Amino acid sequence: MLRDLKYACCLLGALLAPLAPLAAQAAPSRVVSLDLCMDWALAHYARPAQVAALSPMHRRYRLPAFDGDWPEHDGSLERLVELRPDLVLVGQYSALLLRERLRALGIRVEVIPLPTTLAEIEGYERRLLELLGQDPDRATAPPAPHQPEPDAPRLLLLGANGIGTGRDTFEHQLIEQAGWRNYLGQSGHVRLDLEAIVADPPDAILFAAAPERALANSFAQHPALRRAIAPKAWLSTDYWRWQCPGPWMWDLIGQLNQWLD
Repeated sequence: MLRDLKYACCLLGALLAPLAPLAAQAAPSRVVSLDLCMDWALAHYARPAQVAALSPMHRRYRLPAFDGDWPEHDGSLERLVELRPDLVLVGQYSALLLRERLRALGIRVEVIPLPTTLAEIEGYERRLLELLGQDPDRATAPPAPHQPEPDAPRLLLLGANGIGTGRDTFEHQLIEQAGWRNYLGQSGHVRLDLEAIVADPPDAILFAAAPERALANSFAQHPALRRAIAPKAWLSTDYWRWQCPGPWMWDLIGQLNQWLD
């Protein structure tokens, strides 16, 4: 009986031995990102010691919520190879040629599709956490879907160059989840008609554009629009939260919701 038990233990050890290298590789130690949204993902999820470098976009669009002086690369193949990454993260539409050249050199590249709905954010989080060797259960469960009341206030999400955000967009879901109705009935991103807005103004405008883009902001600064919308109805949120989908959007929904009160 004892000999049988020893044999069983040896057999179990032999079966588990090949899994040991996999466990050791579960948490990469030199992770590189190739685009802005993956920069933010690493800054949010990874341990600082895991990050070999963020993309050059990192300094152009800094994250106020994520402190720290992160290392960065210059976007060249040569520099990326020098960094010897054990994992490279990139969005599905970014760095198409560069990522294939990295793969051809045997470097592990993971292409991460960005969520297109609020419900997909949890799966996006879980995938990133798994790739970084962390517990996927840390992902935040999305709130229950919410539809605004039929008489809820109408919010116009105004971007640079007089572009408004309509239905069938990620931003539309955020607006409705926060309890507002979208002022625009059209789908997608719409070039706005100033006279039409002045004739039928929304209850509030959220100007979601970088403050330093003065020329692109001229539509929002038009005197007729400023007269049509009371100063208190011009809302403000953290601009950066609109740029890449992620768990920070739950705070954005909270910011939008507080303006209903």
